[in-house]
Amino acid sequence: GSMTAATRLISRLTLVTGGGSGIGRAVCQRLASEGASVVVADISEESANETMVGLQNDLRGQGHMAAVVDVSSKESVLFSLCVFMLEGYSTCCFSLLPPSVCVNAAGITQDHFLLNMEEDHFDRVIQVNLKGSFLITQAVAQALVACGAPKGSIITVGSIVGKVRELQRDLQPVQMKQVRGGEHVPSRQSSSCK
Repeated sequence: GSMTAATRLISRLTLVTGGGSGIGRAVCQRLASEGASVVVADISEESANETMVGLQNDLRGQGHMAAVVDVSSKESVLFSLCVFMLEGYSTCCFSLLPPSVCVNAAGITQDHFLLNMEEDHFDRVIQVNLKGSFLITQAVAQALVACGAPKGSIITVGSIVGKVRELQRDLQPVQMKQVRGGEHVPSRQSSSCK
């Protein structure tokens, strides 16, 4: 019933990257409301703390922590994973186990026109949105396997929709359609490109 759904994550340790704002913050709030202990990871310490302070923490064994993580840096990812597995449990309920639920929500939102985007800005987007998801997923998966965890979930939040809309805005003469899986199918109308 509703009671089981409400507390189905009790005693589960969860990690949310990009937890300082937006979708990441909403995910943290939902996990906490279902009983999970949440590590709010964000590149901004202020944002991570802001999220953490607002989380529900009155369910059995619940404790939350904020962590500063740059998901595009392997050192930062591995360091923070070690810190909250080894030191975190002394301050709250964390054990030596890795998180059993990990949500990758760290990402740079893009409001630049694609045609005018600087290459180094594009590189940064790829570093955070793509490589960041890879590094977090790999680190958490390796830790789960290493400790023989019976189960684990790794979820990556991403959207290609914004990218397609940006292209549509930039390449108005070229008709863009979005099909399943985020493939782009340009179809030129004979009259539109002179």
